Amino acid sequence: MVDVAIIGCGVTGAAVAYHLAKKQVSVLILEAENDVSMGTTKANSAILHAGYDPEPGTAMARLNVRGSAMAKEICAALDVPYKQTGSFVVAFGSEQEKTLQRLYENGTANGVPGLELLSGDEARELEPNLSPEITAALHAPSAAIVSPWEFALAMAENAVENGSDLHLETRVTGLAPIEGGWKIETTKGDFEARFVVNAAGVDAGKVHALAAPENFVTKPCRGEYYLLDKFAGNTVGRVIFQCPTAAGKGVLVAPTVHGNLIVGPNAQDIPDSADTATTAMGLAQVAQSARKSVPGVDLSACIRNFAGIRANTDRPDFVIQWAALGMLDLAGMKSPGLSAAAAVGEEAVALLERAGLVLTEKPNPVTTRTRVRFKELTGEEKAEIIAREPSYGRVICRCETVTEGEIIAACHTAIPPRSIDGVKRRVGAGMGRCQGGFCGPRVMEILSRELGKSPLDIPQEGAASILLTGRTKQAKGDKTV
Repeated sequence: MVDVAIIGCGVTGAAVAYHLAKKQVSVLILEAENDVSMGTTKANSAILHAGYDPEPGTAMARLNVRGSAMAKEICAALDVPYKQTGSFVVAFGSEQEKTLQRLYENGTANGVPGLELLSGDEARELEPNLSPEITAALHAPSAAIVSPWEFALAMAENAVENGSDLHLETRVTGLAPIEGGWKIETTKGDFEARFVVNAAGVDAGKVHALAAPENFVTKPCRGEYYLLDKFAGNTVGRVIFQCPTAAGKGVLVAPTVHGNLIVGPNAQDIPDSADTATTAMGLAQVAQSARKSVPGVDLSACIRNFAGIRANTDRPDFVIQWAALGMLDLAGMKSPGLSAAAAVGEEAVALLERAGLVLTEKPNPVTTRTRVRFKELTGEEKAEIIAREPSYGRVICRCETVTEGEIIAACHTAIPPRSIDGVKRRVGAGMGRCQGGFCGPRVMEILSRELGKSPLDIPQEGAASILLTGRTKQAKGDKTV
């Protein structure tokens, strides 16, 4: 029996594991998909919010500011792309300016540093491509952008390096109380744990229902996005929000840490939490709304559309509660869930300790991580690493200048990729203009070789997304038939 089992390894589950793994406790992580950060964590706006939006006194308000500050420190320690850009919330007219004033007061109460209200002209001095119709803006200099899947992956890798046990493709199918803890039934067998943490994202309600009567309802909400090519990446230097509504924070225009521009999302309630389709109508709504804030945004530069699912519930706040004795829910992690994740993990550990989990500091835990980004090296550094390991001299992804050496290194980390898109999330191969059209076959070849698997078993993304079904040619002697 392990001390703690975490169900789900998106950014929230990864954060819990990250904090727990520094203690002298046994940690089990159960993830249904073939990689970490496969749900909301990999498909969102990639924003670390400043913390002015949540109502004072809520869990969101308490954890957003703390979580964003912690994320900055964790990203620095674990070598995760992060940039503190600041953000604007823009207003069109006097009624929306009242909303900015309310957000300013919220933020002040929540402890957000450096907030200031700007006139439309002052905002355009800082962001010249803003609409001339904008009359005011709330400036939050502490807002930041991050690579969300790398943030989750780095925390999960660190947890594994510190002794946590990760099981991928292990879907939880049942929970039953046993003496001293819980029996966890999965598609890969049964496990036992003293405590269970439910961090299953959009499936958190289903996991809760395995152990306790329903007391919150998941209401999945789909948001659609444009990702623009890097030549459009400097359209704005900050995250540009519109005034929030009941549906969410609205369509934003923002740079990404990889140099692109992201535009979106809309908000559509859907019955199927796995429905990540993009629609012509939804993308048209995003385009129309984005052009209101930034009229010159060039959506013809789009290299990819995608959609993510918000883990909304019928509660206005995060759901952080004991579902039953020894089972902790971390549900409803809608925005600012990414921003708050590190603090949510910290709070979960504190709740477990108060419930009887003995936490003693682990001597000399792993606290740092580094990885080579070849294109960011100086000429001298490139020559040095190629001399040491020639595979760094073979460029596999031309769009992003990702080398074979980087892919090989990713294949030998604590959580190696199992798919072509898993490589993309780790090193960026396939993130550029051609979206993997050139490098995809070479990535598959390297994965097959390094993991010792047949190319027939290498998926594009999820375990079912197999690309190859068999050979069309077979070598026989000197002939090919």
